[in-house]
Amino acid sequence: MLNGSSVHATAEPSHPTLRRIGFLGNYVPRQCGIATFTSDLCDAVSAASLGSFAVAIDDRSDRLDYPPVVRFTIERNDVTSYQRAAQFLNHRADIVSLQHEYGIFGGPSGSHVVAALAALRVPVVTTLHTVLESPSRDQRRVLEQVVRYSDRVVVMSRRGVDFLRDVYGVPPEKVDFIHHGIPDMAFVDPTYYKDQFGVDGRSVLMTFGLLAPGKGIENVIHALPAIRARCPGVVYVVVGATHPHVRSQHGETYRMGLQRLARSLGVEDCLVFHNRFVERQELIEMLAAADIYLTPYLNPAQITSGTLAWALGAGKAVVSTPYWYAEELLDEGRGVLVPFDSHEAIAQTAIKLLSSDTERNQMRRQAYNFSRAMTWPSVARAYLESFARAREQRARCPVASARPQTSTGPAEGLPEIRLRHLRRMTDSTGLLQHARHSVPNYHEGYSTDDNARALVLMAQLDELGQIPADEIEDLATRYLAFVAYSLDPASGRFRNFLAFGSSRWADEPGSEDCHGRALWGVASIARLRNRPGLHALGAELFSDALPAALKLGSPRAWAYALLGINEYSRWMAGDRAAEEANVELAGRLVHRFQESRREDWPWFENSLAYANARLPQALLLAADSLKNEEYTRIALDSLRWLVGIQKSPRGHFVPVGCKGFFTRGQEQARFDQQPIEACATVSACLTALRLTGHPGWLREAERAFDWFHG
Repeated sequence: MLNGSSVHATAEPSHPTLRRIGFLGNYVPRQCGIATFTSDLCDAVSAASLGSFAVAIDDRSDRLDYPPVVRFTIERNDVTSYQRAAQFLNHRADIVSLQHEYGIFGGPSGSHVVAALAALRVPVVTTLHTVLESPSRDQRRVLEQVVRYSDRVVVMSRRGVDFLRDVYGVPPEKVDFIHHGIPDMAFVDPTYYKDQFGVDGRSVLMTFGLLAPGKGIENVIHALPAIRARCPGVVYVVVGATHPHVRSQHGETYRMGLQRLARSLGVEDCLVFHNRFVERQELIEMLAAADIYLTPYLNPAQITSGTLAWALGAGKAVVSTPYWYAEELLDEGRGVLVPFDSHEAIAQTAIKLLSSDTERNQMRRQAYNFSRAMTWPSVARAYLESFARAREQRARCPVASARPQTSTGPAEGLPEIRLRHLRRMTDSTGLLQHARHSVPNYHEGYSTDDNARALVLMAQLDELGQIPADEIEDLATRYLAFVAYSLDPASGRFRNFLAFGSSRWADEPGSEDCHGRALWGVASIARLRNRPGLHALGAELFSDALPAALKLGSPRAWAYALLGINEYSRWMAGDRAAEEANVELAGRLVHRFQESRREDWPWFENSLAYANARLPQALLLAADSLKNEEYTRIALDSLRWLVGIQKSPRGHFVPVGCKGFFTRGQEQARFDQQPIEACATVSACLTALRLTGHPGWLREAERAFDWFHG
């Protein structure tokens, strides 16, 4: 595989440390060659029993329904989206396989992808689908940065190895030559498939791929009169939709021009267009029906061609212009090269091959035999070797983690924050659940609930900047360790109660609300990217525990999970699992509200219990992310009603008491009011203030905060 030698592996390599491989590039159902390649490579590597997933470049004006393997989407023209993707990959991938083509990324010459590469802390193997001999200044700069941030680079032609060395100064030992992958297609007689496509008994010439000027199709059409004169049954089949970029700017002008040309030459009956994106199996069968495959491209500077690779893999006799990849692939009798822009040469060569079954079949056999090293199983093995080599190189030369500075500063007009009691309640295990007066009560042990709340507090204190960073990190480390210990890997649920001095949990699993709060806690701490250890573990725990949140039935659990999703998405927007959970859980809250509400009771349940304000707060944040005006109205109406009923005649904040709560139609409990109610109300009102700008919400937040001062 290395430095210009292709792979002929005889045994599946073992890579015990490569369990999670992230593929970054376009992905199906996007209709382009890079998307197909990325999807095929991901599938081929997954077949080797390795965990693979994809990060797809997305155009927000053209939202696609990606398969579940796509775990994250990057907004093409938003550079911060690339940085978030890098953080996502840092926590979920052992190695990243980047598919590089200038046109698929945003920024000048696709420069936005450099932002992702600069932020990646895992090894990177980049496949270069284009290597230019004479790049523009921007193209050179971008490619040099891509190569610099990559541990290894892969090219699909030997000329690519030479260009990287001679034009870009890349040492050959950093470059792996691996063939363009192809399906493992059978070597069949074209006659077998012709009746399937209405060309039975005819000689079939074929070209497939996205249609665009520069493909040279017009030269084949110009050659058709001469070919038909010698081979009367000939038909030229052009398979593929017009390239999306061409279609958006020029419509079907190019295709219609080709049809007009055929009519003017009197060969319109010899030309068949399949104007659509053809799926894999149908394309294999169409290709099988061809007698001769043509790539009459006009530009010599093409370093690879998936369509040409497929044609060899199908055992086709190929006629091509001498662009770079064709010169290499069709060497030694595996095809015929004709001069650029010469329909005479195309006609002469096609007639010769169609007139000689022996010559045509010999060429087919040579092409097919050569292509066996290009099938996806062989190519996947070569990539696994490249990945392993990159991992070894990175282990020898690790990359230091960046520590971005957070914007901090003391808050104005607030009391001094003192953590003496919190420190007293924290030991080496975590945060104890209760105290007797000001003394920790060991009899009550620990709860995941309280340790998760403490994580939210640590994240907020870090943002304020009033507490020394080392103290925050020390406390947060203990709380996060406790929450991590509470997660049951088998169920994906958090356990809640742990006795003092014990390693056995009192509940299996914990409550649904505990799970939601724990999700919120780990997501909050994962936001601290200037604390790499906390950030990494918090992100992992959030990802592991999120699926179980969708199985919960408690509205408060949904609300806590939504708060966690909001925290997580502040730095990881684009994670599809989080986006889908956000839509699902917000929808459930709204459905529950619509079922429960009455004119005098605009609420999500038939009773008010504890931490009530978290429900409208969570829905308000979800509504903002989803840009859903109905959800926003429901969240604000329910919060407005809640603060209204938690107010004394003299205007003081009076939260619902825990001794009896407040069931619709009954009297509101006044005793055993809990700090959690005031805290939740302050947070919800400040969220409403931030999202609406209405000063009335600040007054409500201050009213609730005054409860702490009696």
